[in-house]
Amino acid sequence: MIRRGVILGGVLTLALAACGRSEKGVNEVGPRPDLPEIRETLAPPMRIAKPVGWGDETPRAPEGFVVTALAADLRIPRQMLVLPNGDVLVAEGRGGGAPALRPKDVIAGVIKKRGSTQVKGGDRLTLLRDADNDGRAEVRTVFIDGLNAPYGLAYVDGRIYVAEQDALVSFPYVEGQTRITAPPEEVTRLPAALNHHWTKALTASADGATLYVGIGSNSNVGERGMAVEEERAVVWAIDRLTGVRRTIARGIRNPTALAIEPSSAALWAVVNERDEIGPQLVPDYLTSVREGAFYGWPYSYWGRNLDPRVRPQKPELVAAAVTPDYALGAHVAALGLSFARDGGFGGGFDEGAFIGQHGSWNRQDLAGYKVVWVPFVGGRPVGEPVDFLTGFLTDKGEARGRPVGVWFDPQRRILLVADDLSNTVWRVAPTTASSR
Repeated sequence: MIRRGVILGGVLTLALAACGRSEKGVNEVGPRPDLPEIRETLAPPMRIAKPVGWGDETPRAPEGFVVTALAADLRIPRQMLVLPNGDVLVAEGRGGGAPALRPKDVIAGVIKKRGSTQVKGGDRLTLLRDADNDGRAEVRTVFIDGLNAPYGLAYVDGRIYVAEQDALVSFPYVEGQTRITAPPEEVTRLPAALNHHWTKALTASADGATLYVGIGSNSNVGERGMAVEEERAVVWAIDRLTGVRRTIARGIRNPTALAIEPSSAALWAVVNERDEIGPQLVPDYLTSVREGAFYGWPYSYWGRNLDPRVRPQKPELVAAAVTPDYALGAHVAALGLSFARDGGFGGGFDEGAFIGQHGSWNRQDLAGYKVVWVPFVGGRPVGEPVDFLTGFLTDKGEARGRPVGVWFDPQRRILLVADDLSNTVWRVAPTTASSR
């Protein structure tokens, strides 16, 4: 009998040989990215960076910044929230569980598992307190436990809101608390069937009246049937006090992080796009979330570019599809979004967005694995993205870490970065007060 691993390995080798590498000279970022021809494959050109750990190294920030580990040995840190008193909440956990649909899904699962932590998810929030601001948390407690794959976090008017993979819940909070034992109060249920994309992004409107939740699709491109995609690939607006919700955007494949742009109070998202039509298709993107907009999934990508795999097509929807604002590159897996506020770090980092890119698994030339800065002017992205935190990959293409959530804290002028491979929260701070 031929072993399953041998079969998978043979299929994988053939797939990689057929796919090749990315084309040179293709612009994958900005408001007008190049869109190469579709290159459908038996399996995507899978390559995951082998985990090797940080050792004595830390991520690399631009000159004038210092990087420290605020906390290590966490249990899969995802998104973060800084409370008014400076305490940091970290959502830890792992969700999902959709069964594999095709042989290529099994292969992809094996490959992706090789590049992720072997630590069991915490299903909790951990509190970190760095009262002396030396870059290392001297207080660390389990703040709320027994959660169901928590991800998105928000704080409004004395309550902490947590987007679990199946519900949006809240907890009463008194400033300075280091643990909450009160039971959760449900705001609303969230779509949880299959949970191919289980992460539920969360942010609050500028006035705190509305909670926005991002809900990813249940498939790559509708191959499980569209019945399971009801209220998937959407963004919900939820009345914070009543739990009444409405869908404000559709066809937005996997909105993994949401944030409010401070100068306009507009809602923005980073979105992970589809796979299996080429190493440079389709670009993941940063976009404003426009009321009533349809972003194309699964019928089209980057506006009205048809995806030929989807049957039947819906030309009336494609005709109305909007183009995202800013491409981040194909398969970079953007999972974190946080805007600079109150002048940011100053210099070239005063107005714009920090974006955590978890890193590719489905292209031969590794992409992502860093935190980038997208400059803004007048509430809109401009220019090229700038590498802000790197070193997550070694020169040999091995992974020391993989960034997820990011959080800019204007009061303390620091950037926090969750790394779910090394299970660390990194703190990036100016070396001197004069760097503004």
